[in-house]
Formats: sequence, C-alpha cells, structure tokens
Amino acid sequence: MKRVIANAFLLIAFETVYLMLSPVSRGEASAESMFRANLERTGVYKTQSIQRLRGVKWKFKTERIIEAWFSSPAVSGDTVYLGSDDSYLYALNALTGELKWKFKTGDVVYSSPAIADGIVYVGSHDSYLYAVDAQTGDERWKFKTGNRVYSSPAVSGGVVYFGSADTHLYAVDTATGKLLWKFKAESWILSSPALSDGAIYFGCWDSYLYAVDVATGHEKWRFKTGYRILSSPAVVEGTVFFGSMDGIFYAVDTKSGAEQWRFKTSERIRSSPAIQKKTVYFGGDDGQFHALDAATGQEKWRVKTGGPIISSPSIAIGIAYFGSADSHLYAVDIETGKRKWKFNAPFGWMRSSPAVANGMIYFGSDDGSFYALH
Repeated sequence: MKRVIANAFLLIAFETVYLMLSPVSRGEASAESMFRANLERTGVYKTQSIQRLRGVKWKFKTERIIEAWFSSPAVSGDTVYLGSDDSYLYALNALTGELKWKFKTGDVVYSSPAIADGIVYVGSHDSYLYAVDAQTGDERWKFKTGNRVYSSPAVSGGVVYFGSADTHLYAVDTATGKLLWKFKAESWILSSPALSDGAIYFGCWDSYLYAVDVATGHEKWRFKTGYRILSSPAVVEGTVFFGSMDGIFYAVDTKSGAEQWRFKTSERIRSSPAIQKKTVYFGGDDGQFHALDAATGQEKWRVKTGGPIISSPSIAIGIAYFGSADSHLYAVDIETGKRKWKFNAPFGWMRSSPAVANGMIYFGSDDGSFYALH
C-alpha cells in the first residue's frame, strides 16, 4: 500500500514538473497551429517533409466559385482550419478533407487562423476578430475594430494580438474578448505580428516596422523603410527579418531597432520570410526565391519561377515549400536551391502560404480549391 501511495506521489510530481516545463502555457497557441508555424513566425514545421510528390490526397471546394484563397491554413490535431473569401471559416478533417463545420463571418476572410486552448481566432473584412469553438464552430465572442482585419492573430499568455486596417494593434483577453490595450500606428496594419522576448513586431502601411512592449502596448522603437510593409516579420536570435514593398529585404536588431543589413531586389516584396540553419528564405514579385545568409545578407542562391511570389515559404526537414503566380507550388532543397518537385493547380495564383503536417502539405489556390498533397 505504501508503495502504491509513493508511486502516486511520484506520478503527480512528474506531471507537475512536465506542466511547468511545457513550452505551451495556458492561452498560447501550440507550435504550428498558426500562421508561419510559431510566435516568432519563422515558418519552420517540425514534421516530416515530402521528398517525392505522390499527388493530391484530397481537394475541397466551397459551395460557390471564389476568386482567391488568401488565408493560409493552420493545423491542430486532425483538423485543418482555413478562411475563404466566401466569408466562411472552415474546419476540415485533415486526413480526408471532410467538412466538420463552417462558421460564417460578415465579409471575406484573408486573416489566417490561430488555435489555442480549443479556440480558433480569425479576423474578417467585416472588422471583427472572432473567437470560435474549435470543436463545434460555435462563436464564443467577437471583438469589433474600426476597419478590416487582414492581420493573422498571435496568441500567447491568454492574450490575442492582431492588427487592423483602422491603424491599431490590439491586445485582447482570450477568455472574455475584452480589450487590454491598443497601439496606434500611422496607417493600415496588414502585416501579422511576431512575438519574441517581451516584444511584438509588425509592419505597417506607413512604411515603418514597429516594436511594441507586449505587456503595456508602449512603443519601443520604429524602423523606417522606403514604402509600405505587407510582409510579416520573423524573429531569430536578436534579429527581426522582413521585406518591404520598396523591394528591399531588411535585418534589424530587436533591441535597438538599428539596421544590420539590407538586400535589394528588383521588385516589391510581399512574401514573409522563413528562417532555418542561419539562412533566411523569401520570395519577391520578381518571381525569384532567395536564400540569404542570416548574419550578413549575402545571397547563397536563388530560384526563378514564372510569376510573382506572394506566398510565404514553409520549411520542413530540409525542404522549402512556396507558391507562385505561375500556378505552381514548389518544393526546393534549402541547402542547394535545387527543385525537388512542383505541383500545378490550373488557372490559379498561389497566394496562400502552405502548412505542413500529417505527412501532407495544405494550401489554397485561386482556382477556388483547397489542396492536401502527399
């Protein structure tokens, strides 16, 4: 009997330590269940890659023809969540593509969903951020802003952070939907925020990249570029990386806001970067997919596609996946730039950024379809 009690105490102690050490705290979106896979927005998925494409596992179409899938998918367990310009948030079985539920907003959904503690958070052009039950599709609450919500939310510590075209960055309590603080920029915020070391970073239509204190909403610094910023930043080891529509890709110190280096392209940059193994990857409107040394900005290699690259790359075990306006999804070796394979979706730009999970790649296309490849 004493041994049973002792074992029980050991089990309780183990579980307590596990919960204390767990990287996902209450109110924080688990890894990969949000835009760009994590709070730092690095675009790196800790799952198997698809070295050789077998084909389409399943394909999902909405009830009517739509023009584009801008919202990028997020996967949590056996469910993939995505928004559409038909105004719905969809929950699909990630293995079969079967519809679990759909939730109607008041306008198109370009924001990408984030999932935390059984709740899906997503913005809509109707100016609301929605909190929706991940299992049932029932609305928990909605928060009203003054304009469209393009920005994809970040969830951490019981707070959801997102920007709006009303020029504000918001921090909202995940349990109640009540405003905690808001920060006013000078123009639309379409970029999705990245969180790291107590600061939140986001780009703005006013051409600035902002760093704001997570707890208070007070500005730490701002960095001026030559034009609007649509690209969402990624943060790694004290540096924030992002592109601007001035055609320049920037690396900026997270503490001071000082420029570390810049890389000039020939067209605007709308793709958000991915970072792994001290290399940063991004696409541009010039149709080029670039790999740069994260420390120096020196180009390692580039891959040419047949159209602008708006889709942001996702990386899984040595392969970068990204879409192009030439109607193809590309898989590229991150060390060499050599193409592993490409997939053609007829009649469609690929603006949606892929998510990688369950041995599959999930993405939407302008042909009105959502694909799962394996």
